Amino acid sequence: MNKDIYLATAVIAIILALSGCNQADENPATADDIERPQPAAAHPILKNIKLPPDFQIDIFADDLGKSLNYPGPNRAVRFMEFYNGVLFASIPSAGVIVALPDKNNDGKADEVIKAIEGLNRPHGIAFKDGYVYVANEDSVIKAKMNEDLTADKSTIEKITELPSGGHWTRTIRIDDNDLYISIGSSCNVCGEEDERRAAILKCGLSGNCSVFAKGIRNAVGFVFHPETNDIYATENSRDYLGDYLPPDEINIVNEGNDYGWPICYGNNIHDTDFDKNTYIRNPCMEPFEMPSFIDIPAHSAPLGLAFNSGSNFPEEYKGDLFVAYHGSWNRKEKTGYKAVRIDLETKQISDFATGWITEDENVLGRPVDVIFDKEGRMYVSDDNAGLVYRIVYNK
Repeated sequence: MNKDIYLATAVIAIILALSGCNQADENPATADDIERPQPAAAHPILKNIKLPPDFQIDIFADDLGKSLNYPGPNRAVRFMEFYNGVLFASIPSAGVIVALPDKNNDGKADEVIKAIEGLNRPHGIAFKDGYVYVANEDSVIKAKMNEDLTADKSTIEKITELPSGGHWTRTIRIDDNDLYISIGSSCNVCGEEDERRAAILKCGLSGNCSVFAKGIRNAVGFVFHPETNDIYATENSRDYLGDYLPPDEINIVNEGNDYGWPICYGNNIHDTDFDKNTYIRNPCMEPFEMPSFIDIPAHSAPLGLAFNSGSNFPEEYKGDLFVAYHGSWNRKEKTGYKAVRIDLETKQISDFATGWITEDENVLGRPVDVIFDKEGRMYVSDDNAGLVYRIVYNK
């Protein structure tokens, strides 16, 4: 009996020992493992984003405002700009510009600092000589920057007043000592009484603005080419001509040119739905009526754009133009909701980051702006989910 008990006990001990060894091999446990915090689960949106091989997307900053419905007013983070290596972003619905420092360089913002608040739907941001310039819906202001990444309220100065209403976004860029401002139309399609509408203005840093180029219905985003210094601008074309017309556009904007809106679109196509006049020849072929540089599928809503620079992305991406498609609201089969890459020599458009809309057309996010840091890492803002993404090449 004692012998039987001894054998049974030995067998049980061996089974338990073997079981314990197997568990240890699969998931060895140590005191460090118990005390070490586990990594947070990936954001659900990221699981749906598709990128080329060896690229990785993560959340750089979150909780930057969220859209309460779709479609509707843009309630979250919009346009971005770097200042002294720190990413700044506009949140129009909150009337604030925020700074998103990443002091430990771990690819995530350490905190959200309100750089300047109490603004009127701020959108575009630019920096020059220690000052921040902000494009509100109805004005451009500037203020001196403090070392703590906030703006000195006592130095706020209005540069120029702007027309409000209609397309409300105002985007700005500074080149040398000139300030450029894009202002959308007051309507879907109409003849504007104010020449500043549907145009890009050129101003001094203290004001004194004039029309740089016109006939651009809604250039939400524009950027200077790093070598030629030409302005490349997105254009959101008119609505209510169906699912496939007119195309949205990328334009190369030169001073003094007319880009056709409201009577022309795309490659000098006459909008006879709006313009009922009879002409001897195509009115869109008149001097200074400029055709689109690249046509984009209708209602894709191209917004922010940037040229790839730095050393992070592979060599074949250098100099390519990246564009954020905000996505359609007025099309039976939705389009957009992605970031694309454009080869300027061939004008070929290829998907770069996709998946902000599911196969059953569930909208997860809406890309707005694209920007690269000095190392060449990409940042994309999303005004639907209230996020800023960071995309890097890891090979």
